[in-house]
Amino acid sequence: MANKRKQVLILSGSPRKGGNSDLLCDQFAKGAQEAGHTVEKIRICEKKIAPCLGCYYCQTHKDQCAIKDDMPTIVDKIMAADVLVLACPVYFYSINAQLKAVIDRCVRSWERIANKEFYYIMTAAEDAKHTMDTTLACLRGFADCLEGSQECGVLYGKGAYEKGDVKQLPVFEQAYKMGKSV
Repeated sequence: MANKRKQVLILSGSPRKGGNSDLLCDQFAKGAQEAGHTVEKIRICEKKIAPCLGCYYCQTHKDQCAIKDDMPTIVDKIMAADVLVLACPVYFYSINAQLKAVIDRCVRSWERIANKEFYYIMTAAEDAKHTMDTTLACLRGFADCLEGSQECGVLYGKGAYEKGDVKQLPVFEQAYKMGKSV
C-alpha cells in the first residue's frame, strides 16, 4: 500500500543561501519529492518577518497580528502542512534568530496548529557531543506546545563551518534518505 501524499513545508532558517543547513534542506526536499510528496521550502531570511511584540493583539482580533509582514502567509502554510521541517545553523548553542522569530510569531495560531510530523535539521562548526542539545530543546519546545505533534527525525550536521562543508559529511546523504522516508 502506498504512503499518503503529504504536504511538506521546510522552514530554512539559514541566512546563507546554499549554506550548510540550507543544503540539507534541499537534500531532504529532493528525497521527499522523489517519494511523491509535495514540498515547499521557505528561506526565512528572504521574507519580511519581525519579532513578536508580545502585545497579544491577536487574542482580541481573531488571530490577526498587529505586525504587517509575511507571517500570515507562512502561518497559513504551516497550518496546511502535514510535515514541518525546521532547519537552522547553531548560534551559541541555540536556535538562530530567523527561525526563532517565525516560531514566536506562531503565537497567534498555536492552538490550531495540530497533528504535524516534525523533522529537525541543525548544523554547526563545532562537533562536540553537546553542541546541539540546546538547539534541539528549542525546536522540540515549539512542537511540545502543539497538539498531536510527532517527532519523526533529527539530523545533526556537526563539523560544518564553510559553505558546502556538509556535502562531505554522512549527514548529506542522511538528509536525502530521511526526506525519502517521509
